[in-house]
Amino acid sequence: MNKIRTVEEIMDYIKDGMTIMIGGFMGVGTPEEIIDAMVKKGVKDLTVISNDTAFPNKGVGKLIVNKQIKKVITSHIGLNPETGRQMNSGELIVELVPQGTLVERIRCGGAGLGGVLTKTGLGTLVEEGKRKIEINGEEYLLELPLRADVALIGASIADKQGNVFYNASTRNFNPVMATAADIVIAGAEKIVEIGELDPNHVMTPGIFVDYIVGGEN
Repeated sequence: MNKIRTVEEIMDYIKDGMTIMIGGFMGVGTPEEIIDAMVKKGVKDLTVISNDTAFPNKGVGKLIVNKQIKKVITSHIGLNPETGRQMNSGELIVELVPQGTLVERIRCGGAGLGGVLTKTGLGTLVEEGKRKIEINGEEYLLELPLRADVALIGASIADKQGNVFYNASTRNFNPVMATAADIVIAGAEKIVEIGELDPNHVMTPGIFVDYIVGGEN
């Protein structure tokens, strides 16, 4: 199966109202070419799951500024003042999740687990509306799994089978998100032939990746 698509073709898989996971942190490891195409298309009413909302002019932040997101599930919004402004004005729903809990909820979604038990958030606003479970005399919060319709991951190098290598911190959240969505699209800085990528450097196996776009840089 040929997994390589143009960015215009990729937009056929991204529709209004979808839940979309977007990898990276501070825009590093985020597939910018796909984000730019989403801004151009004007897809709207999205629920976005991401580690942060980046900067106003970078990564997920561009979708925030363009008011294409109705809800964001994230661990950090401090670098994008527009996220805070829209949250305070009621234009954007922000579900803040402790970072470790966020990644574990995504991992549960990818692994088919029913949730994760954690003490993080006990006794704080985080516990409101959540089930508490006692195990061996200790109390935990039950945090439910997260899955998405589409995951957009940033690849430093992808081969034509979809095996992915992430350079340094660009790995952020990308491998775990690649397991937790119905469709996984890799925005690759470089695309190589099958066999060119050292198997020891494969961080997301191609079985998780449905489509690849990019490769021009």
